[in-house]
Amino acid sequence: MLQTILIQPIYNAFIFILGLVPGGDVGIAIIVLTIIVRAVFYPIFTSSIRTQMALQAVQPELDDLKEKLKGNQQELIRRQGELFQKHHIRPLSMLGSVVLQLVIFLSLSYVFFRLGLPHIRTDLLYPFVHAPAVVNEVFLGFFDLTTPHHWFLALLVALCQFFVMLLSLARTVPNLSRMNDEQRRAHKLQRQMMLYMLPLVMAVAAYFPAGAVGLYLLVSTLISLGQEWLIRRRPL
Repeated sequence: MLQTILIQPIYNAFIFILGLVPGGDVGIAIIVLTIIVRAVFYPIFTSSIRTQMALQAVQPELDDLKEKLKGNQQELIRRQGELFQKHHIRPLSMLGSVVLQLVIFLSLSYVFFRLGLPHIRTDLLYPFVHAPAVVNEVFLGFFDLTTPHHWFLALLVALCQFFVMLLSLARTVPNLSRMNDEQRRAHKLQRQMMLYMLPLVMAVAAYFPAGAVGLYLLVSTLISLGQEWLIRRRPL
């Protein structure tokens, strides 16, 4: 079931693109696949970003509600729901991009760890997808994308993710004057965790799977970096 819904479509998309790439370059095919995925699911990523920005805009009102309704969790939840409905905010929409990224990451990991290259599993291919005559798994002449533990890729992913978080946090600067000392400390800790821990997690995620997965994370993070830059210049 999982293979039919998730693994097989991604595997077929990758093999189809690989067949179109000159020389069967796995790295180029991964880059093209990543760009296509981000383009197709652009509305999901856009919705997530808009929701983050809308939540930041109403954060002062949320802080006021939390202060006024201390000890009354049920009423706080009700009032927050009304506030979100008033401003057309759907917090769950932020999960869309996260779930999508996770699904693709796990699927690619399975494709390159379990199915393997340069061998092509023709039994998994759709009738209109044909196995390429040549499969070149060495990207740029020295990255074997079928093997794990490429520290250089992991480092690049971490650096790109760090700059993504810098831009993301820069466009969601809170009003610290409305916070008490405890809230300021909690907010500072949260921002530090996001700024440093997430790049570290991404580096680990890029280091241990096959290099193709690390390349996917790198290209996807670069696209996110460009998207955040555009948002900083022209808010959605």
